[in-house]
Amino acid sequence: MDFKAFFEEAIKQKASDLHLVGGSVPTIRVDGELFKLGPDPVNSNDLEKEVRALIGEKKWERFLRRRELDFSEELIGTRFRINLHFQEGKIGLTARLVPEAVPSPEEVGFDEVIYKLTHLQDGLIIVTGPSGSGKSTTLASMINIINHERRAHIITIEDPIEYYFKEEQSIIEQRELGSDTTSFAEALKYALRQDPNIIMVGEMRDLETITAALTAAETGHLVLTTLHTFTAPETIDRIVSIFPAHKHQEILVQLASVLRAVISQQLIPKIDGGRIAAREIMINNSAIANLIRGNQIGQIYSAIQTGKKEGMVTMNKAIDNLYEKGLISAEVSQNRKRDLETQSVYY
Repeated sequence: MDFKAFFEEAIKQKASDLHLVGGSVPTIRVDGELFKLGPDPVNSNDLEKEVRALIGEKKWERFLRRRELDFSEELIGTRFRINLHFQEGKIGLTARLVPEAVPSPEEVGFDEVIYKLTHLQDGLIIVTGPSGSGKSTTLASMINIINHERRAHIITIEDPIEYYFKEEQSIIEQRELGSDTTSFAEALKYALRQDPNIIMVGEMRDLETITAALTAAETGHLVLTTLHTFTAPETIDRIVSIFPAHKHQEILVQLASVLRAVISQQLIPKIDGGRIAAREIMINNSAIANLIRGNQIGQIYSAIQTGKKEGMVTMNKAIDNLYEKGLISAEVSQNRKRDLETQSVYY
């Protein structure tokens, strides 16, 4: 098995992901669609040997213990974010290609509203969306704007590190789970003692991490993070629901105070190939803060619809805008809109 040839083909085809699973045909994802690389399945024993040689014995032992492993690796001049796992007793590998340079605001389609969010001094900004929707890239682009424009101390906590930043105006410390710290929550706790201005947390996965992120935002730091949710109302519900019932009102009050914005995004196929981000933006103004505080989460979507002057936009309107600019087809526009009653996304 020519292990590196699969990675070379993924690079050549400008894929976003490569999937290698013992006993299955190697597959890449290009512009959101899966394509098989030939008819022959991957030999399980050969894949195990190649993976073991790639990561070394120390990581291999950790992988066998935990049955999961995330890490980043440079192969053939390209960085990959790699996940190792088991399925039906066989090794599975998913590798996501990471661009060498952090994309510019223009490349990722930032508007003035998102640009202004990078000027905030404190509070919580959450980027949401399904897996593979570009959340990490959006965060990296926001961090890089700060890096170029402000003298700030930035700490990132990632699993694994994806984009490496070159320090410009800012000091940047990038910490990786496993090698630099044991958990997001622990790293956040100690980051507060390291004199940061901005903290970027790869993902709010559990109660401890969310608690630490809220505390950091409340104590004068700007915190940027992600969640696997689709809308601002769902994001708030998800955060609150993680806490015990008797804490819900306290968390709602805290969120109303520290939340600055929720950016919900999805990647949509363009007419001329490739994909483009459609972003729903909720800015936490006084009206929305009152809705959060009063646990009237169901009314937030209406507030986003009426908040155009403050830069707010619903996902449906964002998709309409892309269609009106001739960037996406009518069919894609219709299929990617949300049902306003259920907030479901149709694909």
